[in-house]
Amino acid sequence: MGQRLGVNVDHVATLRQARRTVYPDPVTAAAMAELRDTVQTLLNLEMAATAEMVKIAYEYKPDVVTLVPERREELTTEGGLEVAGQRETIAKIIKNLKDGEIAVSLFIDPDLDQVRASHKVNADRVELHTGRYCEARNDKERARELARIVDAAKASAKLGMGVAAGHGLNYDNVQAIARIQEIDELNIGHAIVGRAVLVGFDRAVREMLDLMRNPG
Repeated sequence: MGQRLGVNVDHVATLRQARRTVYPDPVTAAAMAELRDTVQTLLNLEMAATAEMVKIAYEYKPDVVTLVPERREELTTEGGLEVAGQRETIAKIIKNLKDGEIAVSLFIDPDLDQVRASHKVNADRVELHTGRYCEARNDKERARELARIVDAAKASAKLGMGVAAGHGLNYDNVQAIARIQEIDELNIGHAIVGRAVLVGFDRAVREMLDLMRNPG
């Protein structure tokens, strides 16, 4: 399908923090995930939509910033960013980032109102939250959530935005998402890092790429 695979190496840091050591190193993991000696492709910084984080983005100059909702107590991002309800605030953050020549993606639920709001605030891209699809309890619920993702992906692409997807994707559920033509990137972290513990990063990444490239 030609989709990129973004590997969320923050999950390596989660493993490191379990013992508060200096290893395993997320930067080393990033290089291994690329199957190269150094990180040379695209750095995507997930961050809260705050002035403080904009300053950090200016300092480190990632290729792309993905604005996500953040709560201090959560282990990972839960739910998409509420763009429709805070358009003015998010529009200002996006303008500040773009003034620094940083592309901006918004992590949103697969909801058409959120898609339209993302376009109105001038986002370059959206990343569709796949959590409900991944956590579906039966085939009917899974089909309903998959249809929402398909509709949101088509609407986003029609509006001229790039489309990524992520959250909860793993080796068992990724192929249905990989078949959606409008999605150009899948962002997967926990499943790959968990698999890498058993088989190594190189093999874990290659296995995921194979599923993406051969989605059936």
